[in-house]
Amino acid sequence: MTVTIELSPELEAGLEALAAAHGLPLPQYVRHLLEEQVPPRTGAVLTPAERAQAWRTVTPGLPIRPPLSDAAISRETMYDARG
Repeated sequence: MTVTIELSPELEAGLEALAAAHGLPLPQYVRHLLEEQVPPRTGAVLTPAERAQAWRTVTPGLPIRPPLSDAAISRETMYDARG
């Protein structure tokens, strides 16, 4: 489906800048923004490939963090003296 909308020059420039910051062309970035706003259909069963693609669609631009150590997620660390 194709939808055509009129944007003010300021809005277009802002979207272009955000798209460039995410390393995406403007149409792909706008589609990404819209997909974030539409909740998935309830009861829809996604294949593993569809779930992976959905994850890749919403995660560009997120910072990459190292995994937590075992000590950081141990029971002792989480509960301290409370047991």
